[in-house]
Amino acid sequence: MHSTICFRFRGLLSLAITSIFSHANQSTVNKTTFIVSALGNVRDISTNMSNQRDPIYPGTAVERMMNVRARAKELSHNDLNGNWEEVRRRILWAGGLKDLPDAIPGQGYTGHSFNDYNHVDLTCMLEQESDNENDGSVKGIAIGNILGPGIRVSSLTELGPGGSWSTCAMGCNRDPPRDVAHIQFRSRIAFKLVWVPNETFNVFVLVDDDGEEIARGHPTGVLPRLSERRMNYAIVKGSKYAKVADSISSTASSE
Repeated sequence: MHSTICFRFRGLLSLAITSIFSHANQSTVNKTTFIVSALGNVRDISTNMSNQRDPIYPGTAVERMMNVRARAKELSHNDLNGNWEEVRRRILWAGGLKDLPDAIPGQGYTGHSFNDYNHVDLTCMLEQESDNENDGSVKGIAIGNILGPGIRVSSLTELGPGGSWSTCAMGCNRDPPRDVAHIQFRSRIAFKLVWVPNETFNVFVLVDDDGEEIARGHPTGVLPRLSERRMNYAIVKGSKYAKVADSISSTASSE
């Protein structure tokens, strides 16, 4: 009888492979804190991010993603509210990307990153995932979509293993998301830039993979074109990624 109970217990545990905790007063990834093996052995990995694996999106470079979010949270008021080009450079730096406006597109060029409606997902993927190509699963993106060489050239190494890229956000309003990060790279986003739908779309918010706020800014100078900022909000509208922007807009309207 005892062995039968143990067998059933282990079987149940093997089905419940991971436990994922939600946010508590701060924006963090829903992260695996322990893994239960088929034999019922529990291994705590909450203090060792280098060994952490995301069970839902296994292409995620978890340590790098968490370090990116921590760096983004440390951006100062001046970092996020100054001239847009300087603000954009700080966002790139927080995301683990070099500012390479003169590089060849596809070979590390990041001049487009956060400068249009679509390339606004900061994604951290494992090294072995960086050469993944779009097989047609991500709609609106070219078949192939080879990004690996550019990822390797432009990624800062100090944030941990894997690479960073500003991937296309189209498809993120689906549940679950059907964008480049989640489908092509099988990875969560570290953060997404969303322009707030106020009258002039001149405020942005950085949100994590659950749509929770990491930081916000009100930059000056020459911003991305208004049409790009409007479209940026349009592709997240109705999704979890829009809820903070909607809240900011609603609060401003009522004041």
